[in-house]
Order: sequence, then structure tokens, then C-alpha cells
Amino acid sequence: MAELDQHEGEQDIEKKIEETRQRFKNEFLQDSTDKYDSRDLEKFEKDNALVEGYLSWRLYVVDDALKMIDESLQWRKEFGVNDITESTIPKWMFETGAVYLHGYDKEGNKLFWFKVKLHVKDAKTIMDKKKYVAFWLERYAKKEPGMPLTVVFDLAESGLSNIDMDFVKYIINCFKIYYPKFLSKMIIVDMPWIMNAAWKIVKSWLGPEAISKLRFATRTDVQTFIGPEYLPPHMGGTDPFKYSYPPLPDDDFQTPICDNGPIVSEDETESKDGEMEGKDALESSFNSEVAVKPKKVNFLEDSLRAEDNDKGDTCARTKGARKPLTTFKGPLLDVSPAEELSFGSGETEKKSLIILSNVTKNQVAFKVRTTAPEKYRVKPSSSCCEPGASVDIVVSLHGGSQASPQDRFLVMAAEMDNVGPQELAQFWKEVPKTKVMEHRLRCQVLESVKSTVNSLRDSPVETGSSGQQELNTALMRVMGCNLRLEQKLNTCLWVQKVLVMLVLVLVVLNLLCLYLLGTAQRPS
Repeated sequence: MAELDQHEGEQDIEKKIEETRQRFKNEFLQDSTDKYDSRDLEKFEKDNALVEGYLSWRLYVVDDALKMIDESLQWRKEFGVNDITESTIPKWMFETGAVYLHGYDKEGNKLFWFKVKLHVKDAKTIMDKKKYVAFWLERYAKKEPGMPLTVVFDLAESGLSNIDMDFVKYIINCFKIYYPKFLSKMIIVDMPWIMNAAWKIVKSWLGPEAISKLRFATRTDVQTFIGPEYLPPHMGGTDPFKYSYPPLPDDDFQTPICDNGPIVSEDETESKDGEMEGKDALESSFNSEVAVKPKKVNFLEDSLRAEDNDKGDTCARTKGARKPLTTFKGPLLDVSPAEELSFGSGETEKKSLIILSNVTKNQVAFKVRTTAPEKYRVKPSSSCCEPGASVDIVVSLHGGSQASPQDRFLVMAAEMDNVGPQELAQFWKEVPKTKVMEHRLRCQVLESVKSTVNSLRDSPVETGSSGQQELNTALMRVMGCNLRLEQKLNTCLWVQKVLVMLVLVLVVLNLLCLYLLGTAQRPS
């Protein structure tokens, strides 16, 4: 029954998406398409998640969603969002460190920091500042599609001279209109009392959706939302991070420790691969069940030898690993799972499987990186995949470590052309960044099987993040239906009032006619 209801709900959403697209074509595109970027229109036509994002943010009221889409797409064309790059933004903006992405909140959402004390109101640079914010949002949207942000306004040591109401209103519109469903929370930290009046005005600009996500916190209670490992010392945290540019700090992957260490850009990789080569063997030899003496290893030769001599080794290695259920279709590799690498909370549920399938006609080299190299062991973390073949990668938690929603993995892949296995290290140094496919995975912590079974015995309600997501979607649909019913009810009440007035007029006219008839029949 639950599956039937879910299926009907999905069908309703698909109908809403199709209706939204059709009405947008009929009502907004018939006159002229010049006010929109053709790239945005193409994405709007193909990306169901984008359209559903606008709909859900407007409680599935199509009229409201259409207004939001129109305004959002016009803004993207006006600001040239699709063409904003690091090189188009003035360098001094990056150097100030007033706005940047770094760290995660306790729910695993990326933190978008605004250091208010570093902002100076200046009409000459306001447009550049707005494009700077758009740069970060667009960059994150491409790297982590569908994942929300937690915005942190750090008001420490700031005053009224740092508040630019036009800029603040623009930031609010970014989450209220331009990037639907992007906002997880907006945390205002350490707000001086003198700014209360200003924030009352700001609050009036926020819609009901955004107001419900607003949080005011002091230095002491901000740890309710963000763990100390991602808070600066002046907020009582232990994060040693200090902003510097270059490079961009948004990935938190700036210091590669070993072959499955933090994700870095190709520019960084080129300068540090010499150090990483010496660590390849140590990292690749780690396995949750077998400890091998460190030595330099060639993963392609290892995989071929394992295939020819002992296929049972792969089965033993992947035994107990959680199998992926979804697949991301990439240009070079299909990656399973598509988005989340799942780990259980029990002692026997500390392994998860990544399956890479080569969809090209050439060999594809791959590397796996993680933001928490001290917690995870990846085997193999670097190797090659033959045309049409698949590679099973076992990701296991090391020792007593626990998976966290903040942890991330990156699968990097590049097509090889007449490159021998012994030349893999050199290949990664020389391959152009434009030819490297990147796909990110986040971690998901599931309840153990036993606790899930026990909870199912007590209650038929499904647990886990997927169940929560379905519940949220169902609630959004209910709220949308509720709003539509309320609108219909208001219309009915208005019609009822009009009918009552007409009835009263008719009654008065009847009484008037009777009175006139009575007076006319009287003898003179």
C-alpha cells in the first residue's frame, strides 16, 4: 500500500513538472527567448530535479513556481552566471577572505561563510561582489548538485558600517529565488545589539520558507549546529583552518597525505605526486582483514594476477561490503553508488563497495580520494580498468573509526592511450585537467540491521535517511494540497458572500414589489 502511494506521489510530481515546463513555454517563451540564456533553457528542459526544486520551494503551486523560474533565469542571463569563472572575478576579492566555502555542519551540509567585518560598503564594487557570491554558489551547485548549504554570518567585531542592506537583500534573493532548495539553515552568529533594527528589516524580506531556517546563535551555542572541528577559535572551536588564496579553499582538500588522502586539484597533484608515489604502496596495501608488508605496488599487475591466479581473493575482499543500488552514468566510467556511500552503525557493517564500469573503448585510469584518510582504507585506490570491464573497490573503516556525513570521496578518471602500467604516475602528472572526469560521493550512516528490524517490529514507519526524504517530500505535497484547498475555500467563501448579497437584493425587491402592489390596490 505504501509503495502504491509512493508511486502515485511520484506520478503527481512528474505531472506537475511536465505542466510547469509546458506552461513556461506557452506563457514565457512565445514572445521572446532573448531574455534567457539558451544553456539555462536546455537545462530546464532536461533536468527534472531542477524543476522539482522550484516546485517544492513553492509548495507545488505552479503559478508561484513559474514566477520564480522566470525571475531566476532572467537573473542568470543578466549576471552571465554561466560564464563567471575564477579569472573573471577581481583577484582582491578572493584575497580578502570575506566569503568562502569551508567545513560542514552536524548534518553534513557545506558551510558558506560570510565574514561581515571584512565587508565594506562601496557602490563601485557592489556588482563585482554580487558576481563573487554567484561564483561560489554556481561552483558548489556543479560540484554537489542537489545538496543544500548552511550559510553562516559571522558578525564578530562588525558594526553598522559593515552592513550593506542592498548586498544582504541580494544574498537572501539568491536562496529565496535564484537557487531553490539550496538553503539548509542561515545561522547569524554573535550579532551586536545595535544591529537588531537592521535584521528586523532583513527578516521582513525573507519568505516563510527562509524564516523557518533562520537561527540566531552566540559563540557558546553555535556548537548546537556546527561541531568544534569546523569552528574557528574565536567561536570556541578547534579548526586550525586559516583562509589563504590561492588556491580556492572550498574542497577542504589541500594537503594530500597519501594515495587515498584528501582530494586535490590537478595543479596541486602535479607538484606533490612525487611525494605521493612513495606512499602508494602503503595506502594500497591496507585492508580491514589482511595486513601486507609495505612495498611499491602496481595495481594493474595485481588485478591481472588476482584474476588469473586467484579469483576467490576478490570475493573474500568484497565479502560483507555493502552493495551499491544506484548508478551514476559518466562519460568514461559508470560509478555505483550514484551519490552516497553507505555504512552501517554495527561492528560488522564497516565496509562499502564502489563499482567502476568502463564504458569507453580504451583503458581508463582511475584514482579514489577521500577527505578523511585517517579513517578509511581504499583498495585499490589507484589502477586501470579495461574496456567493458568493471572494478570493485572496497572502502573500509579503519580501526574503531565511525563514518560521518561530512566525509567525502572523489573518483577521478582519465582515458589512457598507449600508456603502460608502469607509466601511471607520469600519466597523472601529464594528463590535462579538462580530460579528467570527477565524481563526488558523500557518506551516509545507516542504522544497523538489528536495530532496523526491531524498529520495524514496533512501528511500520520506515527509518533511514531515504525514508526521511520520502516523508519530507510527502509533507511538501500535503502542504501544497493544503494551500490549494485553502485558495479554493477562499474562492468558495467569496462566491457565497456574493450569492448572499444577491439573495438579499432579491428579497428587498420582492418586498418592494409587494408594498407597491398593496398601495396600488387600496381604494382612493
